[in-house]
Amino acid sequence: MDPLLVDLYELTMGESYLAEGLDERPATFQLFCRTLPQGFGYLIAAGVDDALDYLASLRFEDDDVAYLESTGLFGDAFLARLASLQFRCDVRAMPEGTVFFPDEPVLEVTGPLLEAQLVETALVNLVHFQSLIASRASRCVDAAGGRRLVEFGLRRTHGLETGLSVARASYLAGFDGTSDVLASRRFGIPPAGTMAHSYIEAFEDEAAAFEAYTRSYPVGTTLLIDTYDTVEGARRAARVATELAARGGRLGGVRLDSGDLDELSRRVRAELDEAGLRDVTIFASGNLDEHSIAELVAAGAPIDAFGVGTRLAVSDGATYFDLVYKLVDFDGRPVLKLSSDKATLPGAKQVWRRVAGGLFAGDVVALAGDEPPAGAEPLLEPAMAGGARLGGESLQSARERAAAQRGMLPPAQRALEPTPYPVEIARSVEELRRSALAAI
Repeated sequence: MDPLLVDLYELTMGESYLAEGLDERPATFQLFCRTLPQGFGYLIAAGVDDALDYLASLRFEDDDVAYLESTGLFGDAFLARLASLQFRCDVRAMPEGTVFFPDEPVLEVTGPLLEAQLVETALVNLVHFQSLIASRASRCVDAAGGRRLVEFGLRRTHGLETGLSVARASYLAGFDGTSDVLASRRFGIPPAGTMAHSYIEAFEDEAAAFEAYTRSYPVGTTLLIDTYDTVEGARRAARVATELAARGGRLGGVRLDSGDLDELSRRVRAELDEAGLRDVTIFASGNLDEHSIAELVAAGAPIDAFGVGTRLAVSDGATYFDLVYKLVDFDGRPVLKLSSDKATLPGAKQVWRRVAGGLFAGDVVALAGDEPPAGAEPLLEPAMAGGARLGGESLQSARERAAAQRGMLPPAQRALEPTPYPVEIARSVEELRRSALAAI
């Protein structure tokens, strides 16, 4: 990742830190969200692994330093400092797939002020986007009630590289596959896809298209049946399926991509069942999100799987959440911000989570050195020491954690119209805040 992917002020502050002799003094920054997106009851930590990779590989090459020199904004001493920079901070983080809430640090960086400050923009970007998509995808998983989900968003993501992040985050959250072939290769996500309407239109008639495709893919094919008339398309697919079975093949499913998916899925199911094709599945797509999926499932629509694209990939309706990276301790002095609606809490922290009856029962945001609340588990774990990563885990492990965490969320937070989860600020944090205020 390019080290110049920073906001300019991180560099200009660094120039001044160095000039004032502050650059090597210890600082602690925390990455946390102020509020949840509208309608969300929780968030899932994602992008943390990418963030740790970025920190571990942070280097300024000669051409990076040369460009900064050309701006005329930086002196020789600061440019030399960047040329030799190596990230040396300690990092604690919530493992990917962990559920989190407002005011809870997802990641904490402690080390020389210059280095800890320099990484602000990249950390916010890497964790914000994937956590947003993973959280949205998790809501789709809940809404689908065990039905298969495939991510279809690549063509509408805001950039091709962003499409890879969408595929990764949605798989982490519980999706079963992606249409993005590079994401499949890079992350080991099962690839999935059917055909476009243009394929059907390239043949003289729909039946000829179905016959041609099943000649190339005789086992498990899904046919797109809504190019012309959906119900008639289902009848043609049924005839092709019968002929295919006689040759030793098997039709896997049919796909609906438009219209009233509830009504059409019932009519298509009836056509398939009448033809003896009860094992042929119905796959639905077309501007779906967690709300429309939940409505279809609640209505009892006989849909076996969903393809979710645009509304997930751009997180339509909840395009961001207020993730921030703030200084909480500098050179042994607790610091805080008092701005209206943007106040912060001082001090290095730990997040403790209570569990009762197999469900999350409330979190406590405490100071890092506090005694743990009875029966609570810590969420922040050592992730880097002196700039070196401490172990690592697979995407599959993070996916399993996300599934387990979602299963332990109370129904009130998993609902599409959730109620707030209890997060308590420990007395020690409040007392440190008061003493920091008095010092100010």
